[in-house]
Order: sequence, then C-alpha cells, then structure tokens
Amino acid sequence: MTSTLGLFDSGVGGFSVLKSILQRHANLNAIYLGDTARIPYGTRSSTEIRDIALEVVKWLDQQEISALVVACNTTNSLAMDIVKEHSSVPVFGLIDSISKCSLKSRIGVLATTSTAKSHGYTKKIKSINPDIFVIEQGCPAFVPLIETGQINTEDMYKYARKYLEPLIQSDVEIVLFGCSHYPLLANILRELLPKNIELLNPAIDLAKRLDDLFGIPSTALDTPPSFSNVSFSVTSDPEGFASRAQYWLGIRPKVELVSLRKKACVF
Repeated sequence: MTSTLGLFDSGVGGFSVLKSILQRHANLNAIYLGDTARIPYGTRSSTEIRDIALEVVKWLDQQEISALVVACNTTNSLAMDIVKEHSSVPVFGLIDSISKCSLKSRIGVLATTSTAKSHGYTKKIKSINPDIFVIEQGCPAFVPLIETGQINTEDMYKYARKYLEPLIQSDVEIVLFGCSHYPLLANILRELLPKNIELLNPAIDLAKRLDDLFGIPSTALDTPPSFSNVSFSVTSDPEGFASRAQYWLGIRPKVELVSLRKKACVF
C-alpha cells in the first residue's frame, strides 16, 4: 500500500511544514487539512484546542494515512497527548523535533498567544539543556494578517518590529519559529533582525525524523517541491484557500470542503 502522510493546521501555516517535508521526501503522498472554519487557534482556550484536536485526528484516521504530522504549534503545545492517544498511526510534532537549540545558549521563540502561555518550547528546550535562556513572545496579529494576505504591509512591519524587540533586547542568538505560519514571514523577519541572529524552522528537523518511516531521500534536497501528490481539504472557504495556496505554493489546487464528521463537496 502506498504511504500517505496526513498533516493539519488551522490554515495555510502548515504550508511551510509541507514544503520542508516534500523537499526531503519528494514522492510522498499527502493529505493536508486546514481547519479554516476555526482559525486562528492561537487565541482559543486549551479546552477548545483539545476538543478540536480530537475531531481532527478522528477525521484524519479515516483517510487511511500512514503517519500524522501536527503542523500547528498551538495543538503541539496544548493537545499533543490527545492526538497521540487517539491516532492509530505514528504522530510527529514540531516541538518534539527541536534539536539544534542545544547548540545555542540564548533562544527567542515567536509563537501564538496560547503557545507562548503554555511554555511548551521552553520546557522542551530546557529538557535538552537546562542552562539555555529562553524567551517566548506571543504574536497575536501575525496569523490573521497572513491569512488575509497582508504580508508586505505597514501593519505587518509594525507588529514584526514590536514582537522582535524583546528578543533583540534579550540578546538572543536564535529566533525560533514557534508557529508554522511564521516561516512565511522569513524574509521580513530576516530584514528586521541583526545579521548575527539565526532563524530556525523546526519543520526542517521534523522532515528528517520521517526518514525512519519513508526512507532516507536519495534525490537533491534543494529542488523545488512538487504538490502533485497532495490533496487539500478545508472546513470553510475552499476558494479562498485555493487562492492562498496559489500565492504561497505556486499552484491552485482543487480543495475539498469537509465537515470533520462528514464529507461535503468539492470545488
């Protein structure tokens, strides 16, 4: 049977994770679920996130996937136990994939409000090395701006400067993407950060962890990923999602509108 990877996020943030995986595992089949009806996750309560996670994992389990990637950091920090308990296949998360952080002594994390409050990244990093300094910065404006296409705008630059300032003042050596949406802002963040501060995307290490399941890639890792073997589903606004996919991925895919309990229609 052909291996199929399931991924989910609240919206387009998981595109950054999907691209990292397909750059390493080019021939992988994948099912991408965007829970666009309930975006953003980052301002929701822990109870809401855990309830949503249960619905999502049950839906993905019905799709005959071989492994599941939690491409949403808020779910990683607040409901990973729910996902692992109810999934019938191996589960991979972004927080669990951190490794490079042990090489630096001062880490800044950009995250959603819920992820920052949970201190999930601090706990993971401290488990690697308790002497590492960690500062987590909630960035509530980022996801709504990204999802509405307001990237190179005055508002985006205003909030980016605001959120980066405490990290810069803390003399961090790494800024870690604690939300899968944020690699989509890499160019802006790189522009605003001092050159000596490194940007770190946990999705790159996550993609390497999939080698045990899908094999070590034999092709070049710097080739543009193909999305021909990816099916996309959302819980609302498939046309809008298809437009955002065209902007971020360079394709305009067919997008299936689904209920997490029952399939609906295809656009």
